[in-house]
Amino acid sequence: MSLDSVRAFFAANAPDIAIIELAQNTATVALAAEGHGVAPGQIAKTLSLKVGEQNFLVVTRGDARLDNKKAKAAFGGKVRMLGAEEVVAVTGHPIGGVCPFGLPTPLPVYCDVSLKAFDEVVPAAGSTNSAVRINPHRMAELVGAAWVDVCEGGW
Repeated sequence: MSLDSVRAFFAANAPDIAIIELAQNTATVALAAEGHGVAPGQIAKTLSLKVGEQNFLVVTRGDARLDNKKAKAAFGGKVRMLGAEEVVAVTGHPIGGVCPFGLPTPLPVYCDVSLKAFDEVVPAAGSTNSAVRINPHRMAELVGAAWVDVCEGGW
């Protein structure tokens, strides 16, 4: 189960971070923001992407949109979203619960600079009703993410 792999990740790497499980579904940015009592921007959404045959994850603020030109420049080619079945196969997490934690096999992870606007962000934790509260810099450090500027707007 995906949530279990995230639990194991935090137990091994950051035992001070608690996984929050809500009774309601938080699979969308709007639902997650409402459920956790934060602004939509504070939801750290994880995009499952591919350039050529290389799969990778980009974590952005919840209200940000990927800028195709910036993404192409940053990742060296045309970026495409993975399909639902590919997402589960690659991340081990269901749509709405995708996060950079507890992955079955290592993937490159990037954090968009838009996350730096917040002291605390709320990424999913492997299921459609779980999340963690974490400083974006600590999140990037825990998952070995590189910082990139691939979203629209100037944050």
